Amino acid sequence: MRGGSGGSTFSVIGPDVVIRGNIEATVDLHVDGTVHGDISCASLVQGDGSTIEGEITADSARLSGRVKGRIEAKNLVVMKSARIEGDVSYETLTIEQGANVDGRFAPLGARTANAKADEVPLDLTMAS
Repeated sequence: MRGGSGGSTFSVIGPDVVIRGNIEATVDLHVDGTVHGDISCASLVQGDGSTIEGEITADSARLSGRVKGRIEAKNLVVMKSARIEGDVSYETLTIEQGANVDGRFAPLGARTANAKADEVPLDLTMAS
């Protein structure tokens, strides 16, 4: 992984890496491997063959692999190769045709006791 005072602004989890535990990064994170735990970072890019089992919290996220867990991102892009199982909170959302999402979508900030009625349950499978 790169980061810290060396001037690099991102960290990479390679395809051969499996992490069991939570990840907190103040820099951007690129995940090509497997993470069993929560991820909190500035920006997340997930590779096609990667798996994340846990909550994701990021300012921006571009998801291309498998995610099982809640996602909270201000700017979220779900690519056509993504397979997501979990609830999604967002400010802006882009879903590429072919993506598969099984969960609820709600705008960020709408998760109050009264806002649960505004959530939309979705089992979304887009044909390519």
